[in-house]
Amino acid sequence: MSEEFYRMKRLPPYVIAEVNAMRAAARAAGEDIIDLGMGNPDLPPPDHVIAKLCEVAQKPSAHGYSQSMGIPGLRRAQANYYGRRFGVDLDPETEVVVTMGSKEGLASLATAITAPGDVVLAPNPSYPIHMFGFIIAGATIRSVPTTPDEHYWQSLERAMAFTVPRPSILVVGYPSNPTAETVDLAFYERLVAWAKENKVWVLSDLAYSELYYDGNPTPSILQVPGAKDVAVEFTSLSKTYSMAGWRIGFAVGNRQLIAALKRVKSYLDYGAFTPIQAAACAALNGPQDIVQKNRELYHKRRDVMVEAFGRAGWDIPAPKASMFAWAPLPPALKDMGSLEFSKQLLTHAKVAVAPGVGYGEDGEGYVRIAMVENEQRLRQAARNIRHYLKSMGVNTPAKGAA
Repeated sequence: MSEEFYRMKRLPPYVIAEVNAMRAAARAAGEDIIDLGMGNPDLPPPDHVIAKLCEVAQKPSAHGYSQSMGIPGLRRAQANYYGRRFGVDLDPETEVVVTMGSKEGLASLATAITAPGDVVLAPNPSYPIHMFGFIIAGATIRSVPTTPDEHYWQSLERAMAFTVPRPSILVVGYPSNPTAETVDLAFYERLVAWAKENKVWVLSDLAYSELYYDGNPTPSILQVPGAKDVAVEFTSLSKTYSMAGWRIGFAVGNRQLIAALKRVKSYLDYGAFTPIQAAACAALNGPQDIVQKNRELYHKRRDVMVEAFGRAGWDIPAPKASMFAWAPLPPALKDMGSLEFSKQLLTHAKVAVAPGVGYGEDGEGYVRIAMVENEQRLRQAARNIRHYLKSMGVNTPAKGAA
């Protein structure tokens, strides 16, 4: 009975969990840790959304089993969102399904459409479920770059030419978690044409659709004519409305893929708690000023962080979107590796970040920084980091970072 279970053998230790355990231990010991590691929004949901949750929860009829595919009103609300935001028409009955966050949706769809031995193209580095949802389902992963340049397209062509069996699924995620890279509509137009030519399903993760900066809204792959022939897209209320713990997301697009996801989910769950789904309707259908307000707040945090960390001696590229910065290790400490550097920051600077290697081997040399602390805390993190870098012999500016 000591033999390890089959799927456990396919799952390596979760690297990021190692830093998370250190952070938890430090906090338990009374240390003040500035947590920029997990993408856990620190902002509250809109008041009217919480009010709707409480209102519906008071109804005795709201506490039974819900609908696995999502209540009709919520599916209509999501279809209306796509119409407003992207100009995309969706049938709430056949092209929309509610998921328990985009993470669960991706994993359930992987279970639905993957056979053991299938080859899936997934970006590296990327959010772990993009790879491991399919690994758990029995697939083989072939990595493609995350950066959407010509090397990306060359990698896709090599994968189709030299992989046996030919890949049948491609995962994309822009704005990227963790790299914060973005694409334009022309990228998706080329991608849809490539997918149709090569008979490949495309799964697009658009969880950060509303956290874009500098006046450049993120596009949806479904804006491309004919994209619904080959693609589904996942979105989430987690970041848009600061509802991460509520676990509400969506898959929309291709009817065949949506039907497969619905069928698997009907065996796995009864859907999210009905009052939560009703409150999600209120978020999508109600005042949208909170979306702009949150975007501006994260934008300001981005600017403060880039400026303060730069003055501390650590130059970080300003992300174009998402709630993350993808930061190369300071050149003098690059040989330390992202995991050890993250441990050192936690121990000596009391700042938690996520090691890049936790998002795939191509994430080595970087850490992901989540902008989930207020501006004062970001400046404090910069001061702490400056002291740490100075202790390591790294040249830092003459004056403090705050």
